[in-house]
Amino acid sequence: MSQGSPGDWAPLYPTPGPPAPPNPFVHELHLSRLQRVKFCLLGALLAPIRVLLAFIVLFLLWPFAWLQVAGLTEEQLQEPITGWRKTVCHNGVLGLSRLLFFLLGFLRIRVRGQRASRLQAPVLVAAPHSTFFDPIVLLPCDLPKVVSRAENLSVPVIGALLRFNQAILVSRHDPASRRRVVEEVRRRATSGGKWPQVLFFPEGTCSNKKALLKFKPGAFIAGVPVQPVLIRYPNSLDTTSWAWRGPGVLKVLWLTASQPCSIVDVEFLPVYRPSPEESRDPTLYANNVQRVMAQALGIPATECEFVGSLPVIVVGRLKVALEPQLWELGRVLRKAGLSPGCVDTEAAPGRSRMISQEEFARQLQLSDPQMVAGAFSCFQQDARGLVDFRDVALALAALDGGRSLEELTRLAFELFAEEKEKQAEGPGRLLYKDGFSTILHLLLGSPHPAARTLHAELCQAGARQGLSLCEFQDFSVHHPLHGKLFGTYLRPSQTPNASSPDSAPALANGAVQAPKQKGD
Repeated sequence: MSQGSPGDWAPLYPTPGPPAPPNPFVHELHLSRLQRVKFCLLGALLAPIRVLLAFIVLFLLWPFAWLQVAGLTEEQLQEPITGWRKTVCHNGVLGLSRLLFFLLGFLRIRVRGQRASRLQAPVLVAAPHSTFFDPIVLLPCDLPKVVSRAENLSVPVIGALLRFNQAILVSRHDPASRRRVVEEVRRRATSGGKWPQVLFFPEGTCSNKKALLKFKPGAFIAGVPVQPVLIRYPNSLDTTSWAWRGPGVLKVLWLTASQPCSIVDVEFLPVYRPSPEESRDPTLYANNVQRVMAQALGIPATECEFVGSLPVIVVGRLKVALEPQLWELGRVLRKAGLSPGCVDTEAAPGRSRMISQEEFARQLQLSDPQMVAGAFSCFQQDARGLVDFRDVALALAALDGGRSLEELTRLAFELFAEEKEKQAEGPGRLLYKDGFSTILHLLLGSPHPAARTLHAELCQAGARQGLSLCEFQDFSVHHPLHGKLFGTYLRPSQTPNASSPDSAPALANGAVQAPKQKGD
């Protein structure tokens, strides 16, 4: 496979080497001429009718959802709803929900395996999470409780359905909310069958079904048995996948509604009962369940995940962003007609100099406020809203492209290495964990915690707590895999094609096309 052609991260892997993992964040739908004609015809005739009827049914759900919680206090809603409300409203919502998906073309839901009782498995974990159609899995699970963003309460109809469901709500911007969610999940999961089951999509966002994303530990914190639930769409054409890069909401909805018949397979695996060690360690528990589900699906279990709003992949021992902020900075500078090499980037080695947004604009000769704000946001800011000018200097040097990889890594070392205590032997200046994580975050988009963990692993071989220049370059330049990774991200001539569904995005003169971002 030649570089720049569609493939599974092939340019990042030396030959021979391990098989390249699939990129789960990108989905491309390739249609033949005949398929395009079919979708044009069915899209004009079938899809509008289906979508219109589905929206009518969606609004018919609202009275049943409202009736279940009408007149109940917040204190009463802290306990599971029973009696006539449960019987009438639950069955009404269940029946209308099945009708809604039927109208959208999901004529068959094939169920395999046996769903466990709430006493056997208080928690259900469903994967792979690949589309906004995945809530169809709630139907064969008898509408279990879910976890959702608190912001969804303000969405018409959806908010009413979440109240009906007595969903566990989490705010992504409030750490206290996350703690309350953990406590609520544990309370319901350990209620001895009093509460219905809670269903999680542990990946936390959508992928293209080619690999399982890293499972988040939320579903496993209670340490109770869980039942894995597999979701498959065994259709001849994959119109349902809604990945980070690929068809948007309307296109996925329209194409799926244009299919004569869509099939969903829901498979209940045997209940997974955690060991004492797994009960104490939710991350270990999550990783082991992920491997069981990946094996049943016949796809790899990966460490890929979303960190903030950016997808992060794993290459060798490195976690890197699919598109680091450095590339967005290059796009802004190129739009402004500014060459990074023309900017004075004199920064004191080993010493931070914090600058404001105004000084940043003067230094980069930017006048447009929107461009200044966009470029400034690419750098990590402290509590006062200032950025370290060393970050700016290294970013501009990387975007300039005038230095070799050895020269660029030497510059990075000189900027962030520190001289702490004088040692009788060994180098005077070393790259400690904060400087190392800053370099990897800036150049590759690596999350800081993952970069610090990697730094600790690299330092285990020696007695020092830092890396020398030689050790840093052995890792970043001379290592057969990591060196190719740095070269791919930082050298435009070595960058694969962004348009291919399974390759690293293209970096052309420090710029990429701005992608759409999706998440739950």
